[in-house]
Amino acid sequence: MYARVIGTGSCLPGKPVSNDDLVAQGIDTNDEWIVTRTGIRSRYLAEPGTLSSELGLIAAERALEMAGIAAAELDLIIVATSTPDFIFPSTACLIQGRLGNKGAAAFDVQAVCSGFAYALGIAEKFIASGSHRKALVIGAEVFSRILDWNDRGTCVLFGDGAGAVVLEAAERPGILATALHADGSQNGILNVPGQVCGGQVTGDPFLRMDGQAVFKLAVRVLVDIAEEVCAAAGIQTADVDWLIPHQANIRIIDATGKKLGIARERVIVTVDRHGNTSAASIPLALDEAVRDGRIRRGHKVLLEGVGGGFTWGAALLEF
Repeated sequence: MYARVIGTGSCLPGKPVSNDDLVAQGIDTNDEWIVTRTGIRSRYLAEPGTLSSELGLIAAERALEMAGIAAAELDLIIVATSTPDFIFPSTACLIQGRLGNKGAAAFDVQAVCSGFAYALGIAEKFIASGSHRKALVIGAEVFSRILDWNDRGTCVLFGDGAGAVVLEAAERPGILATALHADGSQNGILNVPGQVCGGQVTGDPFLRMDGQAVFKLAVRVLVDIAEEVCAAAGIQTADVDWLIPHQANIRIIDATGKKLGIARERVIVTVDRHGNTSAASIPLALDEAVRDGRIRRGHKVLLEGVGGGFTWGAALLEF
């Protein structure tokens, strides 16, 4: 038994916030500085009080609509997020309740920006085992709530949003190969080193990052894992029709594509308009490319992400 994608959906909150908008709000930076270093020109920021589950629900409903199935038919719901609504219950259970589904397995996955790749890989294994037949996989984030708006090196990079896919069991392969990895010894280069203890925040509750260290590690592991999943599927990276990398930084995206020999016109890029939406970035980009017609039946699409932990993951799909 195989798993294939039958629907995609996404949600971006409110209106785009440009680099100039951030400057007008008092951020010590400028448009040229941000664009030159990251390629980001705008991002979407949720209104105060907006939750990951709200964005994820909308993305899920759009994916289900495209798939042409009812929420009640789902037997698995996985949400990848680093910004859950609560400590518990899981964001997946909250979305399940809003969808009106009862009985499906529902849980969250925490692998930061690799979260969607992890969740997709897990869902594929559930379906391939024969235990489940229809799965909803969501990446949903409101990273704006964990940003230090006095740290211009990080606050300009991130945005909020959600993306989702619906998988179903199939007799022909739709997900050709997946791979998941982590190296916990690198946990210090990208993290939020704080927590809630006894009702009080302890440590540092904001995102912190060593940008240069992340760049070097990200490019290396993204190249390695792309080659790994292609080899597992018995193809060359040159056979990939579309590369959808985690949308963190245009320099990482360009460096990865160049090393893989994948031309820029075959790389889906949304970082310029969405910023880094962590676990939501890959499904957001996937949904855009499916709906605008770039991704068509028969195309091979390589998804890959890298994030804090340090984690990295990839999936090779055939539509």
